[in-house]
Formats: sequence, structure tokens, C-alpha cells
Amino acid sequence: MKLDKFDREILRVLQLNATISMADLSQQVGLSHTPCWRRVKRLEAEGIILRKVTLLNGKKLNLGVSVFIYVSLRNHDGDSLTDFETAVQSVDEIVECHTTSGEKDYLLKVIVESIEEYEYLLKSKLTHLPCVDHLSSTFALKQVKNTTALPIKNQ
Repeated sequence: MKLDKFDREILRVLQLNATISMADLSQQVGLSHTPCWRRVKRLEAEGIILRKVTLLNGKKLNLGVSVFIYVSLRNHDGDSLTDFETAVQSVDEIVECHTTSGEKDYLLKVIVESIEEYEYLLKSKLTHLPCVDHLSSTFALKQVKNTTALPIKNQ
């Protein structure tokens, strides 16, 4: 789908505030209400806008420990990969899972309350994920940048 300058501006604004009214959105992007609304609906229908969510402050919810975990699997056949990826979906503390190139197979991001809670999660769930051969954990000391906004280029 080809995006013009209005589509791109709509996406930039919505990434910063998904609850903006259509009247305010249309004013900010320089379109009248109905064409702006049609563009948003088209962006949703095309799957560019996936969903609208509320972002939470993890520290205020006592979820201030971020752990990045490199995972190596014993087997790399299709069933092993599928089994691992399916199992990851059921662990709420895993907030991201990426396949990676190089020596490690996956990179997980886990959010927990404390190091003790992470140790329990590691022993009770993570080491029991299908086909796991090795886990290597790194704790984030400080979050320097955190954004969900994608870098929408002008062209």
C-alpha cells in the first residue's frame, strides 16, 4: 500500500495519542473530518494500524526489572521451533520474543518484579520450555529509551 504525506502524518499522530478525537486528528493533519476518518479506516483495514492499546508504567506497577535472555535450542527442526514459539506465548512475563541470527536462536524480553521473581520464573518455567539447551540472562540496569513509535519517514 502506498502511503502519502497525510497517511504518514496520521500514523505519526496516532502513535503518540491513539485516543485523539477524529476532529483533532483531522485538524492536526490538515484534512477535513470525513476524509481523515476514511484514511484511518483504510489504514486499519490494510493492517497497518494493528490495534490501539494503553501503555502502562511498569515501575508504578512494581514491574521494574527487565531481563534480556538469549536462548539456544537443542534442535532446529520445524517442530522444535514451533513448539518453543507456542510455549513462549503462554508465559505472561515474556513480553517480547525474537528469532535472531548468529549463535543464539531467540532473544526474549522478560518483565518481573524482582530478581527473586526472575529466579523463580527461570527455574519453574523458562528452563522447561521445549527444546531449550542454554539460557543466558542479562539484567537491564537503566532504561535509556523506550518507545513504541515506529520511525515513519517522509518518503
